[in-house]
Amino acid sequence: MRGRVIARLVLAAAYAFAGAAHLARPDGFVAITPDWVPAPAIVVALTGMAELAGAAGLMIPPLRRAAGIGLALYALCVWPANFHHALNDIALGGVHLSWWYHGPRLALQPLLIWWALWASGAIDWPWRRR
Repeated sequence: MRGRVIARLVLAAAYAFAGAAHLARPDGFVAITPDWVPAPAIVVALTGMAELAGAAGLMIPPLRRAAGIGLALYALCVWPANFHHALNDIALGGVHLSWWYHGPRLALQPLLIWWALWASGAIDWPWRRR
């Protein structure tokens, strides 16, 4: 149980940091947003608010499960932006990131989805409660 608490705290801190970054410095996030997403600046602001809400929800027991499911769905929905960033070699701040960055980022997205579900208590897999 202790591992789940630590995982939840780390995940909440990561999403709070990311949410604040989306709101404070949206340009990089707007740059990697696929062209088919309407009003990318508004979408980036909304995603930042969603990350902050999810981070807060993880810390509130009655909201924890819903927050975990929401963050898992969020991670699934932003995956296309990660692919867009990688496949189109979009520079951020003039820096082109290599596949040493993009490869693990893309491959680990399912782990992030699982992490949100497990840390929130929405699922127990692969560890079952006794």
